[in-house]
Amino acid sequence: MKKLFLTLYLLSSTILYAKIEVLDRIAVIVDDGVIMESQITKTLADVSKRYDDQNIPPPPADILLEQVTEKLIIEELQLQMADRAGVRISDAELNLTLSRLAANNQLSLEEFVVFVEENGDSYEDLREQMRREMRIQRIQRGRVNSSIDITEKEFESFLATDETLSALDPELLVRQILVKNLSTANEVIELLDNGSDFAEIAKEKSISSNAQSGGLLNWRKAVDMPELFEKALVNQSIGFISEPLESGSGYHILQLEDKRGEFVQFEDQWQSRHILLIPSAIRTEDDTELELNNIRQRVIDGESFELLAKEFSEDPGSALQGGDLGWLGLGVLAEEFEATMLEMEIGEISPVFQTEFGFHFLEVLAKRSHELTDDLIKDRAYSILYARKFDEELENTLRSMRAEAFVEFKDLD
Repeated sequence: MKKLFLTLYLLSSTILYAKIEVLDRIAVIVDDGVIMESQITKTLADVSKRYDDQNIPPPPADILLEQVTEKLIIEELQLQMADRAGVRISDAELNLTLSRLAANNQLSLEEFVVFVEENGDSYEDLREQMRREMRIQRIQRGRVNSSIDITEKEFESFLATDETLSALDPELLVRQILVKNLSTANEVIELLDNGSDFAEIAKEKSISSNAQSGGLLNWRKAVDMPELFEKALVNQSIGFISEPLESGSGYHILQLEDKRGEFVQFEDQWQSRHILLIPSAIRTEDDTELELNNIRQRVIDGESFELLAKEFSEDPGSALQGGDLGWLGLGVLAEEFEATMLEMEIGEISPVFQTEFGFHFLEVLAKRSHELTDDLIKDRAYSILYARKFDEELENTLRSMRAEAFVEFKDLD
């Protein structure tokens, strides 16, 4: 009986092991990690599907396999670096990123999950792939950012020569007055300085063919104007009036009347100054407020705001400037500070008020509508230049990483 049981056990074990199939195999050893055969197979399928969806013929199978394998090797090396650096992506951060991705497709997160599943994909797989990509992006920024250096000279050269930036330039609406000689041009400048209307002076004095329209030129970018006009108008604000510009036709006086374009933007700004006192362990809030009210009264009585700010203000950023905060738009200062600033007339000394930083009083020195166009274009230009250098530096970094890595390909045949 025991012999029969042993025979049956061995027989069943043999049948069991005969049914075991190899579900996955190590395809590549990469430093301390591995790439499985299933990863390569799945990535090949995904890449092939993208070629099909875009109606693009894929490269030959052996080349595609090599490209996919190299891509996975580079990813694995970066993920290992992320592990060593302790880079983690929390579920909360991942959920926020996926919610933004859904919103970009005009879907809620719940609708996005349904959309993914209905297209035959796994939402959980998508989450893990997104987590991998976010970790890789974070380690790339950390590794590459410190290597990027953009000098002021390089940036100015880029601004002057890169054709990409020409698309960012605004269109200008310009008026001109053309006169025969410099003396007449100087007379025109004097009239304009005294407040005369540019268009009316153009009708009276200009010898240009567009005089009757007030010297109005068609909308165009500075780069599309005569070089003489372009140099005079570059980086100028609306309302700018040029000095007389000499050409073969006589002397031109230009007025920049308006701008339009994606980056044309204006911001209300205030120039204000303040004196700040901060309560401490040896000066209570009541004592601080009382002391600041005494300083305020000295300003009202005629003492110099600037000198008192330098002597008493405990704001290290502005005290040495006589309390001057410079030109600032809304959303920069504390809410209570901005609310008080908006209530004050220019030159009026505010009451003492409290913010999270302490007790203040302020004076609004001036207000303006400031054009941000040039700053916004420079910001975009910097982003373009940075992105190019980032891509170059990243490519160099990845090549070096790949060259230094231990990589062993397993024979899967």
